[in-house]
Amino acid sequence: MRGKKRPNRGTPLLFKNLSGMLTLSLALVGIVTLVNLGRSGNNVLERLTSLFNSQPPAPKVDTRSVVIQQVREASELTTAVYTMEAVVPTQQDAAIAGVVVGTTKLLYIARGEVRAGVDLSALNPSDVQVTGDTLRLRLPPPQLLDKKIDVTKSSVYDYNRGFLGLGPDTAPELQRLAQEEALKKIQTAACADGVLEKASDRAKLVVTQLVRVSGVKTVLVETQAPAPNACPSS
Repeated sequence: MRGKKRPNRGTPLLFKNLSGMLTLSLALVGIVTLVNLGRSGNNVLERLTSLFNSQPPAPKVDTRSVVIQQVREASELTTAVYTMEAVVPTQQDAAIAGVVVGTTKLLYIARGEVRAGVDLSALNPSDVQVTGDTLRLRLPPPQLLDKKIDVTKSSVYDYNRGFLGLGPDTAPELQRLAQEEALKKIQTAACADGVLEKASDRAKLVVTQLVRVSGVKTVLVETQAPAPNACPSS
């Protein structure tokens, strides 16, 4: 019949083709995605495995702390001892109304000892420097660590209360005064003989042998001059 149009059978077929192509594209996209996920999954797995199997960082040693601990264990390091005998005369008067009526004299022979060295407990982290395999250590200034009179080797040589024994009986007081004066003389003599400088030089040798740290091949020990008030004024 004229005037009637035949149905268009090509349109459903076009939709079928498009649908098939879309399905195929989605399938290809899915395959590619799965492949990529597989690869990324393998990478993630490898990373996780390497994370758990990796070696921990090597432990580090604080060289300065090790050195300070080693040196401080020696505490006060005595490196020089000065021994000397001193003869000290002492006396005390007895007076009546301002007039001396008698004098007591005591002559004391003292044997004393002065120890000098460095106080290693005063070492600070700033005194230790490490550069490569070389360690530099600066010692505290030397000082007089101890002084004493050896009473077993000291004695009263003479004790005299004067004419008719009118001098005061003050042997203990005069002996104590003699010991104090003897210590002053011995310290002054020790300082004049360079006991502090000798102590510093010997401490340098001792500490150089004392320091043992892994990875350190060269130990350089520096000394300091004695403090201005390290020795008593004469």
